[in-house]
Amino acid sequence: QVQLVESGGGLVQAGGSLRLSCAASGRTFSPYAMGWFRQAPGKERAFVASIRWSGRNTYYADSVKGRFTISRDNAKNMLYLQMNSLKPEDTAVYYCAADPVFRPIITTPSTYGYWGQGTQVTVSS
Repeated sequence: QVQLVESGGGLVQAGGSLRLSCAASGRTFSPYAMGWFRQAPGKERAFVASIRWSGRNTYYADSVKGRFTISRDNAKNMLYLQMNSLKPEDTAVYYCAADPVFRPIITTPSTYGYWGQGTQVTVSS
């Protein structure tokens, strides 16, 4: 059984930083693509960032480019999201996602078969 568990969310002032982590577990689970999505109240789940197995190919939503950095440690089955210069509009529940199958596009929710339960990020102004 595959399980994704996020951690690292919390309350931070605008301009501050947070680092989200996602631990992936499950016998023989080796995700090709991993990503972060977020969902604010009353809005649809939105793409934040994603990364392929090698770690060399990363993708970001325009709204977070230059502020957020996605990374992964395959040996530990971990995914990270370093978030700097946080803004109130970054407030949302952040979800970790993963999928073991190669796909050309890894920036949409439909790419992913496995999801974490989410972690709340709140940025105060």
